[in-house]
Amino acid sequence: MSNRLDLKASDLECLDVIAQHGPLSPTALARRTGQHPATLTGILDRLERGGWIARERDPADRRGVVVRAERGRGAEILRLYLVDSGMNAALDEILAGYADPELAVVADFLRRTAAAGGAAAQRLQSTG
Repeated sequence: MSNRLDLKASDLECLDVIAQHGPLSPTALARRTGQHPATLTGILDRLERGGWIARERDPADRRGVVVRAERGRGAEILRLYLVDSGMNAALDEILAGYADPELAVVADFLRRTAAAGGAAAQRLQSTG
């Protein structure tokens, strides 16, 4: 995926965090991704040059900067993951092998797993 988008894995990770939690200050993004601030500056420079993010003045503190994802670019990543890679068709084929009650169990498991992962990440963030 990185090669198709001309992005590094760390770039994609930052984009994902910004999409989920943004807009964020560079400091908050560095904390969430575990990147050193100097490394993050290089990542943000690449993402900005590629049109993936924008740096803007923080509306809450005009001295600060926030990073936000450029609108519409997330769809490009999703298209590559789901359509171009054939993942949509593969998922359709997999899901066709399950009855509705089985799909309900799978969906419940995924919802609960995502919630547990989110709660664990929040706990780590609040203690770190």
